[in-house]
Amino acid sequence: MAAIAGGIGCSAGLVFKNKESSCSNGVSVLQFNAIRAVENKQVGSAGCKPNGFLSTSGSKFRRIKAMSSPTVSAPKREMDPKKRIVITGMGVVSVFGNDIDTFYNKLLEGESGITPIDRFDVSSFPVRFAGQIHNFSCEGYIDGKNDRRLDDAWRYCLVAGKKALVDAKLGPEVLETVNQALSKFLASVLQMDKTKIGVLVGSGMGGLTAFSSGVEALIESGYRKISPFLIPYTITNMGSALLAIDTGLMGPNYSISTACATANYCFFAAASHIRRGEADIIVAGGTEAPVNGVGVGGFIACRALSQRNSEPHKASRPWDKDRDGFVLGEGAGVLIMESLEHAMKRGANIVAEYLGGAVTCDAYHMTDPRKDGLGVSSCITMALEEAGVSPEEVNYVNAHATSTLAGDLAEINAMKKVFKNTSEMKMNGTKNLESDVTIDTVPNVKKEHEVHVGTCFSPSFWKL
Repeated sequence: MAAIAGGIGCSAGLVFKNKESSCSNGVSVLQFNAIRAVENKQVGSAGCKPNGFLSTSGSKFRRIKAMSSPTVSAPKREMDPKKRIVITGMGVVSVFGNDIDTFYNKLLEGESGITPIDRFDVSSFPVRFAGQIHNFSCEGYIDGKNDRRLDDAWRYCLVAGKKALVDAKLGPEVLETVNQALSKFLASVLQMDKTKIGVLVGSGMGGLTAFSSGVEALIESGYRKISPFLIPYTITNMGSALLAIDTGLMGPNYSISTACATANYCFFAAASHIRRGEADIIVAGGTEAPVNGVGVGGFIACRALSQRNSEPHKASRPWDKDRDGFVLGEGAGVLIMESLEHAMKRGANIVAEYLGGAVTCDAYHMTDPRKDGLGVSSCITMALEEAGVSPEEVNYVNAHATSTLAGDLAEINAMKKVFKNTSEMKMNGTKNLESDVTIDTVPNVKKEHEVHVGTCFSPSFWKL
């Protein structure tokens, strides 16, 4: 299990409002006591305004309200700017394309990215649909030779990772050089220490297409026909390694593989590296490309997938009485996690703050959750404790929401253990919803909701 808590604090929660900022060149950043503003500090052009908001100049999230719930006193939170961690960039590869704004707007519109599989012959499969990415292009991010060799998992990782770096104003022009016309002081501020920038992008299954192609070559033609790239492009750490090679990032670099919880584990580990002073920035996230014969066939064998072939766009229906399994998808999501001190020094756009996380094991079954949700509830409780957040402050939960019979029930039971009053809470997953629970899951409609603190949890594997 992995759970993280974040201080999103936007003027809209499930729907992040676009608010134009009006910062001047000489602006101020607020110092915070816990998460509440108490003092102004002049730090140059950090893109912030002295009104209790951390401001962003991108079009995704125009304004971040850095305040806790007005009705609950927060436990003690981290105050050291070297140990406080913020999100300064985002990158995505998805069924809706590779642009964060487009991806987000499609979600708000309720558009489904689930389509019939056409990458391989599925006529004999009981499941014939998935979140398959169509017409993916690496142009401008991966050279032609590598593009032809790479497994899709690593192609997605490289594009999402590089887009996240550009979004964080850490593109090649910053990482590789400093304008010689700048003063020595500005150059020293802007020059990035690549030994303090790491990459931690995990994958649950690694290069599955590369692996299955190697096995096929062995069976059909013998070992001499196996590609020399079989092993490198199968192992799960290759995404982080390739991204570091392309960008020259020399900080902590590895991968974590914990099924559905992989990216949350990576965020948790990345935060630990930053708080221990081992890195200023970590490029963290997850990548996956299992939409092939082995991936789809394997999950069918687990009895984990919905077989609603007649209505693929309605197949994923967490917490619905007619749910029958999850829908396999692919893509990559990457965040730039950075110490608050470092982000302020370079005037970074701050999207959100990471407050804390936790990892646990329910020690119960290889794929089934405990019915009482104890593994999940204990993980959430630990994450809130590390974050210095009381349960009453949390008013948004991004759930695993697998649409499986056992998994959804365990999640609800876990929620009830941790959060005693859910009347003001919103809970959903980043997928289609057909909900039959008492908690407001915002099914099939967008709502404006001011988030004080949001939490996200991901058990590593749930099936029917």
